[in-house]
Amino acid sequence: MKKIIHIIAIFISIAGYAAAQDSLKQERSNLHFQQTIITQYKHSFSAPYSGKNSLSTKEETQSSITSTLFGGTRLWKGAEAYFNPEISGGAGLSQTLGIAGFPNGETFRVGGVQNKIYIARLYLKQTFEWGTGKDTIEDDINQLGRVRSKRYFSFVLGKFGMADFFDNNNFSHDPRAQFMNWALMDNGAWDYPANTRGYVLGLTGELGQPSWTLRLALTLVTTQANQSVWDAKIGQANTQTLEFEKRYDIAGQKGTFRVLTFLNNGKFGNYKLAVAQNPAAPNVDSTQHYGRHKNGLGINTDQYITKDFGVFAKASYNDGHTETWFFTEIDRSLSFGGVLKGSSWKRTDDELGLAFIANGLSADHKAYLAAGGYGFIIGDGQLNYAPELIAELYYKINVYQKKIWFTPDYQFILHPAYNTDRGPINVFGLRAHVEF
Repeated sequence: MKKIIHIIAIFISIAGYAAAQDSLKQERSNLHFQQTIITQYKHSFSAPYSGKNSLSTKEETQSSITSTLFGGTRLWKGAEAYFNPEISGGAGLSQTLGIAGFPNGETFRVGGVQNKIYIARLYLKQTFEWGTGKDTIEDDINQLGRVRSKRYFSFVLGKFGMADFFDNNNFSHDPRAQFMNWALMDNGAWDYPANTRGYVLGLTGELGQPSWTLRLALTLVTTQANQSVWDAKIGQANTQTLEFEKRYDIAGQKGTFRVLTFLNNGKFGNYKLAVAQNPAAPNVDSTQHYGRHKNGLGINTDQYITKDFGVFAKASYNDGHTETWFFTEIDRSLSFGGVLKGSSWKRTDDELGLAFIANGLSADHKAYLAAGGYGFIIGDGQLNYAPELIAELYYKINVYQKKIWFTPDYQFILHPAYNTDRGPINVFGLRAHVEF
């Protein structure tokens, strides 16, 4: 705690110094805050069997909370620094186990409910610009207000979340303000690099043009799946992520198309080998070896139909040979939906969202779970396979000046953890979100 307070003091000092040294007409520093509380309830249900990673069959209510301070400052020409201390606590349903497309995007697989404070982000961003066309960048979370050229190159070095820069979507990306399901905040089959709380150490580069953007990230890998110790063997444990984003208008309405590809390298276990070595009780961790890879592809698009209504769709795939290491146990995913603003019922800042998800597994992953194997999210000890199907409906209410929001949420989950012998599940939720 003392170390974090000391870092905050240094950060504020730097911000003050930078502001005094520069007289350009641009925001020199900013400070934002958010807090999100999500409470979810599910009913009891019967099941013929359960494993150590199964969703509990009992009636259950769980809550999560995150609070984040977002600080940003301009250092020198084109350079910005960002620092986000964060505190989180609580838990997801069944300790965030038993559903691959988990219904609460604010929960992590941390193994405890106590509040913990940590550094979520600490990074330097440097931007180089050219050309005459300009964009106005508004003050926002981890974004200093300024005028920026439409043509630029920037890089980020430090600790951040991959979702800060990749796989964005205007309608389905942020569990604090949009859909809450894991498979809607990101492409479900993208095993994106992160520690157990969702952040990573690495480098990103972004080339921006008036109608398109190209991004590349090189990041570290943890020593174990869903853990927080970084592997020092960087030559053998690393990830590469590449994304192309194209922006366009259809009938005067904005749309975006993104395609993402990734390659994860590290000391991963192999599902097929685990079953071959121990058919009665396979353990994928026992087969871990450097030189293993996971690669995949994600497509992500959003389109405004009118100024108050927009739709989106996502599709993603990974090879599914090696164990899930970072995100969740999804090897194929398809999602689509829409969001409607409340203008027609005189609630301009409210919104209504509806989305559908279908998640699937590779043949190797399916056989491993059917033989009684476990990952870090799912595993019922057996498996009667079917795709995991989810529908989510929410209504976001602007309570006070776009600073306080309440969001009732409902999710229907068929075949949780891909198992027709369990469920279906009805999850009712309420989200309270404050930001300023």
